[in-house]
Amino acid sequence: MRTGTLRTAREPGVPAATPGRRRRALVLAGFALASAVLFVLTIALGPQRVPLDDVLRILLGQPAQDPRWTVIVEELRLPRALTAAAAGAALAVAGVQMQTLFRNPLADPYSLGVSSGASMGVAAVVAGSGGAAGSFAGGLAGLGRIGLVLASAAGAGAVLALVLVLSLRTRSAATLLLIGVMIGSMATSLVSVALVFARPEHAQQFLLWGLGTFDATTWPDLVVMLPVLAVGLALALLTTKRLNALLLGEDYARTMGLNARSSRHLSLLGTTILAGGATAFCGPVAFIGLAVAHLTRIALGTSDHRVMVPTALFAGAATALACTMLSHLPGVETALPLNAITSLFGAPVVVALLVRSRRAMRGMEL
Repeated sequence: MRTGTLRTAREPGVPAATPGRRRRALVLAGFALASAVLFVLTIALGPQRVPLDDVLRILLGQPAQDPRWTVIVEELRLPRALTAAAAGAALAVAGVQMQTLFRNPLADPYSLGVSSGASMGVAAVVAGSGGAAGSFAGGLAGLGRIGLVLASAAGAGAVLALVLVLSLRTRSAATLLLIGVMIGSMATSLVSVALVFARPEHAQQFLLWGLGTFDATTWPDLVVMLPVLAVGLALALLTTKRLNALLLGEDYARTMGLNARSSRHLSLLGTTILAGGATAFCGPVAFIGLAVAHLTRIALGTSDHRVMVPTALFAGAATALACTMLSHLPGVETALPLNAITSLFGAPVVVALLVRSRRAMRGMEL
């Protein structure tokens, strides 16, 4: 089988031949190993290099040879690495779900307007920070980073609620995708209006948030972020058989006794938890959800979600760790914008895969 060609199974859930299963096991193990190695390297490398043996000692709960390394690792780099791994895994799995739900290779975790909704919430706080002290937006602005996280989550949740309500009135996944795009456009327009009334320094704060970052997350943030993303990942793992059935269309899924609409709503809820949770703490991180989903599918040679979802989890974590490592180059004190790194990686990958794969624009098959 040539790379880029998707193998077709007789029925969702049927195991592949032994050589295919061996290949998929190797790919899964390879991405898992890559994510573990990159996790350690992300902690060790940066403007100030930390010796690998000291990194391993600290991770194992042992004291480092130099107390400075303990401070750098525990307070700065370990939270950053955990954030990158969790957010990358969440966005990659959400991308797999979105491309399956809408049978569209260009769908990503933000296609339903989740990112635009989060941006709308943050923009409202930024604009309201110059308003009355008693206003809701002004109150959130006074909370600093926590306020931005709450506003982002609220905006993403509002868009999700609107999409789910409208989805009750449509049976077409393509129509729902178009509705999500339109809602996202409306939210983006409201962001532009809000920024007109914001102070220049506050507008700059919003622009910095829009660049995406894994650096700002603290240990108290992780106490909230990690369980939220774990719920979304658990939903994705529990719905793999449903997604396999939806690959062949909702009509086929109904013939198998599957409630296509409830399955779609459940997957949409899980996707929004993943995308909204990652965006709330890290900002809108571009291309990971879109590019990693394609890379995983090509590497595995299948769209069977029983292996796609766990493999995408590790592939997304590895990609996000690699990008954050590249954004903190040795000897360079200033961190490069995260979305600049992810776009430099993601855009060429997506273009190459779409050009190479003849089936990419005709939907995905098992």
